[in-house]
Amino acid sequence: MLQPELVAREGYPIELHKVETDDGYILEVHRIPLPGSKKPPVYLQHGILCSSSDWVIAGPEKGLAYILHRLGYDVWMGNFRGNRYSRSHRDRDNMDPDRNVRQFWDFSFHEKGVYDVPATIDYILERTDHSDLMYIGHSMGTTAFFIMLSERPAYNVKVRSMSALAPVSYMTQVQSPLLRVAALLSTPLGAAANLVGIREFLPNNLLFTLAGQVLCKERAITQALCYNIMFLCTGFNSPQLNLTLLPTLLAHMPAGASVKTLIHYGQLIRSGTFRRYDYGLVRNLWHYGSTRPPAYNLDNVRVPVSLHYSDNDWVSGPRDVHALYDSLPNRNGRFRVKLPQFNHVDFLWGVDAPSLVYDTLTEILESQATRSPPTRR
Repeated sequence: MLQPELVAREGYPIELHKVETDDGYILEVHRIPLPGSKKPPVYLQHGILCSSSDWVIAGPEKGLAYILHRLGYDVWMGNFRGNRYSRSHRDRDNMDPDRNVRQFWDFSFHEKGVYDVPATIDYILERTDHSDLMYIGHSMGTTAFFIMLSERPAYNVKVRSMSALAPVSYMTQVQSPLLRVAALLSTPLGAAANLVGIREFLPNNLLFTLAGQVLCKERAITQALCYNIMFLCTGFNSPQLNLTLLPTLLAHMPAGASVKTLIHYGQLIRSGTFRRYDYGLVRNLWHYGSTRPPAYNLDNVRVPVSLHYSDNDWVSGPRDVHALYDSLPNRNGRFRVKLPQFNHVDFLWGVDAPSLVYDTLTEILESQATRSPPTRR
């Protein structure tokens, strides 16, 4: 069942939109429309290996997209290039993700910030006749946002506020053993993947769907294996995971990503800095005019930003969140989840996410929604 089918099944309206980026990628954007809303539209952007399904899988009572819609917001959910909903390019002959993979998959989260997020913002504003919107990102959805404003600061006036759930920029405190090993091996693994022509990482396919339905269903003896693999990446917190959701989660995740995206995150972990992709000394000179990749300029992020973080997030640790907060010029609060065990994906599917995160989040949105559109430069 695809994301629009999940929404329609719950009795909510749903629209599918196609957005073309400046470099030709075709992104599928999903909308739960609320025509005539006086509030700015809300744009939700998912993290790595995920999709627009993130915001609705938890169901009408706990899914953030539904909660925002009931509060009177026109809700738009983006899909980054390369995931199951955004695997097209205007140059179909030379950019087929299955037949001609090298060209199609030559991107990291940098291109998602420079091209995908701006194109989606422009499309939403044009379709809704609003001058600005509210942005909510999770994980890589926050990474891409900060990159967008670092590289294209003109977009500051198009965003009323930004709420970052489990924000990822600095990555000195990553605890996940799987991610740390991936970081150590990212260069040789990247070279090997390039040599054999593997450029897509964990695509969505029937195998994961069937595994979710058989191995991860409620009361299956193998169910613990399913969620413990996920917890090795995000942090352990089984009480916040609704086990009946596991088959649905695995039907929608992983949704696909480029190998280059994973390598770029590995570079951030190793370097301890928030910077552009490292091509190596020689190729860096060609790309950047210097032997090292330049850092992203967070001084350009003029949008009011609120950061929502937790102690048990194995991807986005508290020290890294504080470092990010101190680097932002327009800080709108940092909010620590009161449950110490809350992990990286609990922001999306946690049983108590509405009371622990969304109540605070929606208060911020409501306060920003009544303000005048931004005039910042």
